[in-house]
Amino acid sequence: MADHAATHAAIEAVWRIESPRLIAALARITGDVGAAEELAQDALVIALEQWPVRGVPDGPGAWLMATAKHRAIDLVRRRARYEQKLQEVGRDTETQAQTFTEPGTEEIDDHIGDDLLRLIFIACHPVLSAEASAALTLRLIGGLTTHEIARAFLVGEPTIAQRIVRAKRTLARKKIPFEIPAPGELAGRVGSVLDVIYLIFNEGYTATAGPEWIRPELCADALRLGRVLAGLMPRTIEVQGLVALMELQASRIPARTSPAGDPILLTGQDRRCWDRLLIRRGLAALDRAGELDAAPGPYAVQAEIAACHARAVSVADTDWERIAALYVVLAYLTPSPVVELNRAVAVGMAYGPVRGLEIADGLADQPALKGYVQLPAVRGHLLAELGRLDEARAEFTRAAVLTSNQRERAIFEARAAACRNEQESS
Repeated sequence: MADHAATHAAIEAVWRIESPRLIAALARITGDVGAAEELAQDALVIALEQWPVRGVPDGPGAWLMATAKHRAIDLVRRRARYEQKLQEVGRDTETQAQTFTEPGTEEIDDHIGDDLLRLIFIACHPVLSAEASAALTLRLIGGLTTHEIARAFLVGEPTIAQRIVRAKRTLARKKIPFEIPAPGELAGRVGSVLDVIYLIFNEGYTATAGPEWIRPELCADALRLGRVLAGLMPRTIEVQGLVALMELQASRIPARTSPAGDPILLTGQDRRCWDRLLIRRGLAALDRAGELDAAPGPYAVQAEIAACHARAVSVADTDWERIAALYVVLAYLTPSPVVELNRAVAVGMAYGPVRGLEIADGLADQPALKGYVQLPAVRGHLLAELGRLDEARAEFTRAAVLTSNQRERAIFEARAAACRNEQESS
């Protein structure tokens, strides 16, 4: 029983890491995003049946890929386009034996480096709305459930489910080609592509749900995609801005968790653990953005905020006044209650918790923030700074109830307990 549980845990871990690449490669073969997702799920079911009996293969990701691609070829055959499509996949794959040994990954994944970016461009096709594109990409690339995506967008779960289903149907009906658009067509889709890449990064940086606070593989995928896109569009300021932002935020990942995986908030991080190479890369990308003859957009502004943190040797040394001012600019470019909530934190650090709390309190009735975990978290922090421990404890307790991430819940429960203990000891 214990061995089977360990095997199932291994399968789940491999699936979380490999499923985006798997779906992207299958979409290239079939030309159908919905079919690609179903084929990937079929490969997962086969693994669940075989691996507990035979053991986890040495190359589990390649095994899943080979299994799914064989099934994709069968599907293409059934669609009566076997000869045409088989030439694209390669006849050698069709004749490869379905054994339990690790297949030749060079033959299978020769183009895998571009497949994820191609899939994102498909999901961001103009035939889809921006909301549908983001939801579909988080489902396919981020591996999020419908419930998790709904929480990320602060909308109902049925709404997200409908967006995803309709998006798949639209792509299939319109027969959207699985390719990166021609250079002249890139600009029309780049905004949506940047948005979904950053959504993927954010899900990796702070997971919406699950046992872990960080999913580094998603951050790595998003960074790689951003760098590839920057190579395609080197003179687009928001592309450089997003790359700079992700590099700078990713630099903090080594300091964001303890050896046991427990979260460490920004104020408690050992900045000596921040990745200096990523910081240099991020600042260089920000410099490239600054050299372009274009007004900065939201990602470039957010990168400037991240740079303020990266350049500071401590929390106290951080230029919080500049950060607060940059959030004003960001709110002008992209009006959002979430941006305002972030500004409340910066204002609290720059000018004191009273002023920060005034901003946060003004957001309490915002419909978009109903159920948003960071609102009570921020209010709890500012109330605790003011010594209003009863109210702070109530806010942290509410935040703990709202979050779906186990590690984050532990943070809020610990902060609520600290408020109680401090009050009892005073």
